[in-house]
Amino acid sequence: MDAIQKIIKGCLKGRKTDQYRLYAMHAKKMFGVCLRYAENYEEAQDVLQDGFVKVFQNLSSYKGKGSLEGWIRRIIVNTAIERYRGRMYHLSIDDIAHEEAAISSNDHEEGHLHAKDILSLVQKLPVQYRLVFNLYALEGFSHKEIGKFLRISESTSRSNLTRARTILKEKINKESEILLRVI
Repeated sequence: MDAIQKIIKGCLKGRKTDQYRLYAMHAKKMFGVCLRYAENYEEAQDVLQDGFVKVFQNLSSYKGKGSLEGWIRRIIVNTAIERYRGRMYHLSIDDIAHEEAAISSNDHEEGHLHAKDILSLVQKLPVQYRLVFNLYALEGFSHKEIGKFLRISESTSRSNLTRARTILKEKINKESEILLRVI
């Protein structure tokens, strides 16, 4: 029995040390996933915690087919989606316009764009745009799958992705122009 199988077996028996080991092995990478879906650091922490609770509750359903990391990632992504699903249906067009305006008015003073700046821009996308962008561009889901996850049509998924990309491109271009003026 390899080390991972021993840890899983210990987790299934409720051993806290093995649960911590499994968490420690995957938390950093999964937190990166959470950050892409959350609006801020604290919310990402909540999604991570809720996701790992589900991992431990459902670990008995992991059959060893495919990577454990991929299985955990799927739970984390689903946890993030569930968190926003209810909120998504309560947003109006005015809310989206307000969020887009907030993105446009928040320029970076430094004049250069880093990965953390791009992550920040993704986090500031209106929630439905952010979810579709992450699921399509970063997780590799089809619009049909996204539609099922989020309970929206495929065309709405496509539209949300297009708008998310447009917003991100506008902000990145704006930041690039600032950088060129500084240089």
